[in-house]
Amino acid sequence: MKSNFFTNEPEVSSLEIGELYIRYKSYAFSIAYRMLGSVVEAEDMVQDCFAELQSKPLHDIRNLKAYIAKLVVNRSLNLLNSARNQRESYVGEWLPEPMSNGGSANIPEETVQQKEMISYAYLVMLEKLSPMERAVFILREAFQYEYNEIADWLGKSESNCRQIFSRARRKLPDRLPTMEQNPAEYAVKEELLARFTTAFLSYDVSAMLDLLAEQPVFTADGGGRVHTVMRTMRVRKGVLALLTSRRVFTRLREREWVPTVINGEPHLALLERGQLSEVLCLELDSSGERIEGVYLVVNPDKLTSVST
Repeated sequence: MKSNFFTNEPEVSSLEIGELYIRYKSYAFSIAYRMLGSVVEAEDMVQDCFAELQSKPLHDIRNLKAYIAKLVVNRSLNLLNSARNQRESYVGEWLPEPMSNGGSANIPEETVQQKEMISYAYLVMLEKLSPMERAVFILREAFQYEYNEIADWLGKSESNCRQIFSRARRKLPDRLPTMEQNPAEYAVKEELLARFTTAFLSYDVSAMLDLLAEQPVFTADGGGRVHTVMRTMRVRKGVLALLTSRRVFTRLREREWVPTVINGEPHLALLERGQLSEVLCLELDSSGERIEGVYLVVNPDKLTSVST
């Protein structure tokens, strides 16, 4: 069954593969990054999909944008399913790969920085879902596709896709994190980030406690490459105890804390002798006045897409 997603596409036969890549690479990347939570894997996925297109009779593809999305989603599902054992054997907690400057240097369009960027907290939330739940949820929630379109892409029935979406939604918090960066909240988050930095570096325990929400979480990802906290810490006192412990505090206090834009939002890059050693991302609660999530990425393999 052929999709009818976009009826105003130019004649595919009149487009060269290079033109298609320029036109649709950011769209393909935005889907792949949401699916995989990895900048490197998403970039590889985009390259593979366009390489596959080179061998296709493009004049037979009526709706190319939909076809590209279908390629990306199904390839991502295959990769996630094949990587399941690898994720399960991952040392410690697994966090998504952060990125700055709107993505990689190969994807510079404004659409990535604005429309197609996704907040880090939203990526963390997506990790709660199975690969198929993630695919249906992303296509429905992030890209607003109809269930019949999603069913066509994934080779499932429309009712089945509705059930998968409902199951995914039940696994997630009632209040979803902000999906995209919100300019109105940017200055608020910058100010809270500055307060947190000051409180932490001056070891102001009272101020740090005031900044934490009632049920915050702290997750660190070293991937077995760097020694760090192995399990997620929950609740206010537990997170505070961890932040003020020698294990965390001593290590991070020695770093140079540099505010930087990550996933379109203000977060922190931590430098050791001028080199990036950690990324610290903070998630705010619904009030925008307290910290609900503290995510520390230490695995050097996941810092390659962050610049300071």
